[in-house]
Amino acid sequence: MFKRFASLQWKAFFRSSSLGKSLAIKILMVFFGIYMLACLVLMGIGLFFILKEAFPGEDPMLKVSSFFLYWIIGELVFRYFMQKLPVIDIKPFLIVPVKKDAIVHYVLGRSAFSFFNFLALFLFVPFGIVLMVQGYPPLNVLVWLVAIACISQSINFLNFIINKSDKVLIGLVLVLALFYGVDYFQLYPIKEQFGKLFYQLYENPIWVIVPLAIAILTYYINYRYLRNKIYLDAAVKEVVKEANAAELGWTKRFGRIAPFLQLDLKLIWRNKRTKTQVFMSLLIVFYGLFFYTQDSYGSTSAMFAFAGIFITGIFMVNFGQFIPAWDSAYYNMLMAQNIPMRNYLDSKAGLMYVSIVCMFLLSIPYVYFGWEILVINFACALYNLGINVPVVLFFGSKNKKRIDLQKSALGNMQGASATQFLIIIPLMLMPCVTYFVIKYFVSFEVAIAVLALLGIVGFALRNKLMDKITTIYRTKKYGMIAGFSEKN
Repeated sequence: MFKRFASLQWKAFFRSSSLGKSLAIKILMVFFGIYMLACLVLMGIGLFFILKEAFPGEDPMLKVSSFFLYWIIGELVFRYFMQKLPVIDIKPFLIVPVKKDAIVHYVLGRSAFSFFNFLALFLFVPFGIVLMVQGYPPLNVLVWLVAIACISQSINFLNFIINKSDKVLIGLVLVLALFYGVDYFQLYPIKEQFGKLFYQLYENPIWVIVPLAIAILTYYINYRYLRNKIYLDAAVKEVVKEANAAELGWTKRFGRIAPFLQLDLKLIWRNKRTKTQVFMSLLIVFYGLFFYTQDSYGSTSAMFAFAGIFITGIFMVNFGQFIPAWDSAYYNMLMAQNIPMRNYLDSKAGLMYVSIVCMFLLSIPYVYFGWEILVINFACALYNLGINVPVVLFFGSKNKKRIDLQKSALGNMQGASATQFLIIIPLMLMPCVTYFVIKYFVSFEVAIAVLALLGIVGFALRNKLMDKITTIYRTKKYGMIAGFSEKN
């Protein structure tokens, strides 16, 4: 039966009307996957020697075990966004003599061979081989690798349970941040304590039964859950949900753009892809930790200008680059109404203005790393307000591809085109190059002043810029409507 299911899905893939696009994407993903696996293998081979040099006198195995907790939570978050769970159209099978158990076992069994389950093995198997070459007991190392495989499968099946819950995702991120903060500020040695616990998987091979039992338990929980859902009545019955209508009366103070602003806020909160964009933007606030903690950059590096543009403008980039494709499902209806195009675009710009201000306020604590960081972020926020918002809206006039808002944001290329790649040049590269050149030939203060001044001038001229952009949208209105009507 497994072979039959695989054959049917294989035929469905090659008989699809979008075969060319799907095949091209899969070929690109294969090359990307091979590159990622090769990097993991090289990292696994060198990991023992890197840890030996970085932490002399300490057991590399114990050091690796101390990071297992972060690996488990981090992989859960990574899989939530990136892993596509295996699906199968079960309705045709419910009216033929096919055992429901076989369907459930096929779906779960297929997920066990997911690409994501091999990432940990491609890292730790080379590391384990190096350990055995260095004289570690082969039996202990092999059992430890089996435990790693079991943990990876447990994460895979646990992802089935939490994949549809945004609350679980937020909880995982908060737990990860809490553990890191407690460990970073040395309030409690979480990493060392859990490291000793995971080290027992190597030191006492009998403990392999724990991750094995957890893997079996998570499989069984998923099996029972899916098995109870496979009924024809459940597949065809009408789903009734209680509507959660928000008045958003406070938006009326924004006057003529209030109806559009309400529409955007409801769209963002009610759909998976836009909601994911909001969560991603909030997480990007921590992006500065990758730059500001590096002493090699210096206090006024051009990389900080890139971080400032990126942190304060992340929602502007994520949301703005797909304007007006977010409204593609009903764009033709909007354009058939007596709605001024300028009001429509002003509401989009207003939403991006608010996001830039909020992201800058969230980045203020980075002043801990130096007053220069705060000044750079402020200048970058002004640049985003005055220059990048009109740029994003201008490039939005090139969008003609429909977007399904119910799909996840990460790993989803729907609605993407060459526009989304070209927009990086004016948004990111131009301000960074401007800052670097002026700082190199003149001074840091002048470079910051120029970025801020460009933003202020652009914001002062926003009415004229918006008029020109509105004219472009009116000219391309019918081309957008035709493009958004294409569903395949």
